[in-house]
Amino acid sequence: METTQRAVAQAPAAEEDGSRPSGRPALDDYLLAPFPWYGLDAAFTGPRRLMQVGVSADGTIEHGSLGHGDEPVVRNEFVSGSPEESRDKFAVVVTVAAHPERRLSDGTGQLEATSVSSAAWLAGVGLLSFTWPLQMDHALRDDWLEQQTETAWVLADDLSGPDWTTLTLPVDGVPSPFHYRESEFGWVLAGTTSRGVHLGAYGRGMSAYGLGFAVVDDLTAYS
Repeated sequence: METTQRAVAQAPAAEEDGSRPSGRPALDDYLLAPFPWYGLDAAFTGPRRLMQVGVSADGTIEHGSLGHGDEPVVRNEFVSGSPEESRDKFAVVVTVAAHPERRLSDGTGQLEATSVSSAAWLAGVGLLSFTWPLQMDHALRDDWLEQQTETAWVLADDLSGPDWTTLTLPVDGVPSPFHYRESEFGWVLAGTTSRGVHLGAYGRGMSAYGLGFAVVDDLTAYS
C-alpha cells in the first residue's frame, strides 16, 4: 500500500516512515478519515490510545491503528521474571478503508485496491515493528525486519493457505469470520465488515479468542 505514516504515539517503525506535522492535534488526523474507526468493544476496560495513521499521496487517510492495553515497546531482553510475565500485553486494531483501484485526485498516479490481505499485511508488519528476537544483535535487526516483512506480505497474500486458521469473533455484535495465525512473536488476524472497512489486528500477551470489535463512537477515549 502506497501510504506514509503519521505517528501519534511512540512507535519506532512509524518514526522511520514519517511523523505527524508538528502542532497538529493527534486526534485531528483520525477525524479526517472518511470511514469509521474500529477498536475493541466495551468488554475491554483497559487503557486505549491513538497510534498512527497512513496517508496516501493526495493526503487522504487510508488506514490507521488504535492501541489497547500496555503500550507496545521494542526490546531485546526480558525485564524480570519468566519470559511470559515480561511480555507486553496489548492488542492493536487496524482499520483499512475498503476501496477499488483508483486514481489519485491530482492525477499523478493511482492507488491499489485494498482487501482483507491489505489488513493482514498491515497487522503483520505492525507486530514485527514491536518485535526484537532474543539474542539478536542490534546490527542484524534491520536485515531480520526486512526479511520478516517480506514474509508477512507472502502470508497475507495467501489467506487460504495452511498458515492461517479461521476464528469467529463479534464485529458490532455480529459473529464474523477472521483469518488468524500465531507465531512466536504474537498473533495476527484479519477480516472485513459491513461498514466499508477491512479490519486487521495484532497482539501479544492478550488472547485473541476473547476479543470483540466495534465502531468507535468517541475517539476522545483514545486521546
